[in-house]
Amino acid sequence: MARILGYVGMSVDGYIASPDGTLDWLRKYDTIDFGPFAFETFLEGIRTIVMGRATYDVVADHPGPWAYAGKRVFVVTSRPIDRPIGDVELWTGGIDALVGHLRALDDGDVWMVGGGLLQQAFIACGALDQLELYVVPEIVGAGIPLFPANGFSRSIKLVSTDVLPEGCVRLFYEFGATA
Repeated sequence: MARILGYVGMSVDGYIASPDGTLDWLRKYDTIDFGPFAFETFLEGIRTIVMGRATYDVVADHPGPWAYAGKRVFVVTSRPIDRPIGDVELWTGGIDALVGHLRALDDGDVWMVGGGLLQQAFIACGALDQLELYVVPEIVGAGIPLFPANGFSRSIKLVSTDVLPEGCVRLFYEFGATA
């Protein structure tokens, strides 16, 4: 059974992207060696990627080759993608059906890429297993928050914290039935 994981970079003031969806303020940390917590190490265990349409549009606009070649990619959307970048499968069947489909996979873990709307939907139905949150020492001032205000609340369990180079901090959470 696949685990469903979150792995997100966030500014100190709680944003995961600038107002226009860009990550320029976060990209300057791409070359820092986070050792065992490096993104590349995390990605090695991922077979399936799930993202919402807004995240897909940002990723697809990024210059260079498709970032997730060789991975199974689901884009949760109600709108068609005219000219898809990369090998993606559109998912329109609802979150509960998607969670059931993902849990049945047995060839690697699932990464919830990008924004908090989709992650919150997974959290609300008890489907997100872990969240690695990387806080970088940046104040963005405005943008897309990690989790948008929607009235949903939930307690989660902090498992560990790690101080990383350049003032970054890793927070590792688990979502258990008793969290």
